[in-house]
Amino acid sequence: MIAGAHARMRRDLILPDACSSVLIRCMSHSPSLSDLLAVAMDAAYAGGRRTLGYFNTNVEVETKSDNTPVTRADREAEAEIRRIIARHYPSHAVLGEETGGTPGDAGYRWIIDPIDGTKTFIHGVPFYGVLIAVEVAGQPAVGVVYLPALDEMVAAASGLGCGWNGRPARVSTVDRLEDATLLTTNVTRSQARSDAYDRLVAKTKLHRTWGDCYGYVLVATGRAEIMLDAAMNPWDCAPLLPILTEAGGHFSAWSGEVTIYGPDAVGTNAALHAEVLSILKTEKRR
Repeated sequence: MIAGAHARMRRDLILPDACSSVLIRCMSHSPSLSDLLAVAMDAAYAGGRRTLGYFNTNVEVETKSDNTPVTRADREAEAEIRRIIARHYPSHAVLGEETGGTPGDAGYRWIIDPIDGTKTFIHGVPFYGVLIAVEVAGQPAVGVVYLPALDEMVAAASGLGCGWNGRPARVSTVDRLEDATLLTTNVTRSQARSDAYDRLVAKTKLHRTWGDCYGYVLVATGRAEIMLDAAMNPWDCAPLLPILTEAGGHFSAWSGEVTIYGPDAVGTNAALHAEVLSILKTEKRR
């Protein structure tokens, strides 16, 4: 089933005609966005398959210097993703959560989170994802989120649209906060930061902690309207900017700046974007 979904995504997301032509163009100095997207999708799929080998197996958990967990699955998935990128684009720069930065061509940088939601993964919950983005001239232009345990892939490139397992991905048309679903990765952190989360809770219909990348995928595919993170790293959100933009929504810092380098993040559908930002911008910090 997973292989079938991957094949459908590759066929339907404006990809090259043959693998050989992809590799030839990938080795050129100016790959197209569709070429970059094809490689990102393949790498996300391969990395995701590697994580499934450790999913629900009581894999050993280590603690990193920043007090966050890491497993063999994280490290092996990132190594597999880097291997695929290097085979196609050996000169490109790479930034990975687990092994840091590799210098290269300043015009292209790949950003990798091999498991976004490691705590979720460790607890055997299927809402974790593999994240890959490509910055072109400093701007996130390609984004892929693959949810291996759910067999869902959402992928986008600037100007090429956003796909979800072989069909177009679009944000919802909900235009009233009182009808909206609000998500956040960490309720405690959101509430500790300011009054913004509680104000949004008071105005919205449904509130859940379908967090990390999964929350943003739900917004991009029209299954939720608002996703909040009170703290954010670039590898945790790099693909989300092109994905939400191409799905007709918005991704930004709470200030409204369209960036993957903000200290926080919010994803919304188009209709509620301005109203949500007005609440976030007037937050009272705690």
